[in-house]
Amino acid sequence: MSISMKQVNQYYGKKQVLQDVNLTIETGMYGLLGRNGAGKSTLMKTLATLLPCNEGEILLEGISIQQRKEIRSIIGYLPQEFSMYGNMSAYDVLDYLGILSDMKPAIRKERIRTVLEQVNLTVHRKTKVKAMSGGMKRRLGIAQALLHEPKILIVDEPTAGLDPEERLRFRNLLAEIADQRIVLLSTHIAGDIEAVAENLAILDQGRIIYSGTVSELLAVAEGHIFTVRIPRTELHTVKQTVQVITLSQEGSHLDVRFIGKQHEKIMEHPLLLEAAPTLEDAYLYILQEQAGGK
Repeated sequence: MSISMKQVNQYYGKKQVLQDVNLTIETGMYGLLGRNGAGKSTLMKTLATLLPCNEGEILLEGISIQQRKEIRSIIGYLPQEFSMYGNMSAYDVLDYLGILSDMKPAIRKERIRTVLEQVNLTVHRKTKVKAMSGGMKRRLGIAQALLHEPKILIVDEPTAGLDPEERLRFRNLLAEIADQRIVLLSTHIAGDIEAVAENLAILDQGRIIYSGTVSELLAVAEGHIFTVRIPRTELHTVKQTVQVITLSQEGSHLDVRFIGKQHEKIMEHPLLLEAAPTLEDAYLYILQEQAGGK
């Protein structure tokens, strides 16, 4: 299974939102990481055929994105905001969507049973949407996207607003689903990708600025992530000098994690330590390097 994008450009009026996007995605979990406004949702909507492709070529399983009916038969899509009538139950939502998709009654009934079990909502099949937690609604969203057994699942910012426990449960669910299909996960939360995907791309201002494995990205940031313990009174000066990633308080001092370069004065600090980069560190480092190169 594969998704292929070549020289994809998208516009809203005269504004260019995606610029020369080239990507190849194969079976398994694939992460699309980028800040809010980077163009992730536009790319997701384009792949889901909700937006026409202005320029370039997109093939899903060898089928041109222009063949919308064929594409929609092989994809499932969970948008950033999934909502249904509040008085409908989980079962009613799936039944209604199955009817709209012209699924035969016997097949529809069996598929609803299967996907409710898959997303752990069987005991909540009669629960109304308005009574569901955020995590349950996201799982119902995945259930509707899986209803017709798609080969490709497109998921846009699925964990935004979820508490840590629900986020973990949802990430595990996506990892299980990705075993036999492509799952394209769009997010601005690096931890969501680090936990479940080995391959990713970073989108910034409509351009792909990195594509490869998580391991390769971490290697790029090696030697650029540091920690240092400083008095609280020095924080303002440090923040003006380097890009601070995180802060943690230790009594009257702060432990500062930051992106550093050899020429910066703070690199001479006696309490400076080099740190092994996380995906979030590497992501911020790539963004900083991209901004510095402009």
